[in-house]
Amino acid sequence: MRSQRPLHPALPTRRRTLTSAAVAVGAVFGIVGLTGVAAVSASAYSESTPESRAIIAAAMPAAAALGESVRDIAAEADTTVASARVALASAEAVTADIAASGLDVGIATTTVDTTSIREHIERLSATDPLPLLFLPAMSADAQAETDRVKARTSALREALKAAEAERAAEEAAAAAKRAAEEAAAQAQREAEAAAAAAAAAAAAAASANTPDGAKATARQLASERGWGGDQFSCLESLWERESNWNYQAYNSGSGATGIPQSLPGSKMASAGADWQTNATTQIRWGLDYIARAYGSPCSAWGHSNATGWY
Repeated sequence: MRSQRPLHPALPTRRRTLTSAAVAVGAVFGIVGLTGVAAVSASAYSESTPESRAIIAAAMPAAAALGESVRDIAAEADTTVASARVALASAEAVTADIAASGLDVGIATTTVDTTSIREHIERLSATDPLPLLFLPAMSADAQAETDRVKARTSALREALKAAEAERAAEEAAAAAKRAAEEAAAQAQREAEAAAAAAAAAAAAAASANTPDGAKATARQLASERGWGGDQFSCLESLWERESNWNYQAYNSGSGATGIPQSLPGSKMASAGADWQTNATTQIRWGLDYIARAYGSPCSAWGHSNATGWY
């Protein structure tokens, strides 16, 4: 009887070889997919045949390249998360700034919807390993939402800046108006004060130009020279006879002028340019003249009594 021999005696051996090699390669790619590190467990490698080991060795460069790709994808996801966190913080900041300003920024909704970007951050930041094939798409979606949040935040920030600039301009205009009003009020007060001072000076001058005012001025100025009441009595009599203490007195015959009857009247300009209108200026000149010419009012009075002039 013919013995029963397998039609393909090498097939089981090759299947075992391919199976062990597939297990080993699967171990390589499985570890690469989870950790990004091209490695083979010791047990898987030791149980493999030389042929499967050769297959593993041939697969190692591809496994290493795959590991590099995994690291790149993970790094991109981390970058996307970092960018999303920055966008989220900026959105929260602009919302808070608008609320604190109390300004109408001209936009109906002054908040940024951050629900979606928070969900993207949470998913990409999860500690559980994510399927590698999902990461690029998830990162792309997260980046798109991040861009939307950034654009919305930028629009709100620009609107807030415009509103702040408008408020600053309004405050500056109000301040300038207040300053102008205060300057006008101050100018009015100063004008009124100057007018009051001028009126008071005019009133004082008018009072000083009366006979009684002139006598009061003469008494004070004579006292400053050391001339007491007796000397002033002589002075009062002298100038009463000369001009009746009238600063506008004028002798048409001689040209003598003013209270002291200066001849000519222009001599009194040495005491002040206003000698024609100011009794005090005339009195200062007259007292100086008496002191130089006679030494005292009573001496001048005596001379006037003796000669009819002084």
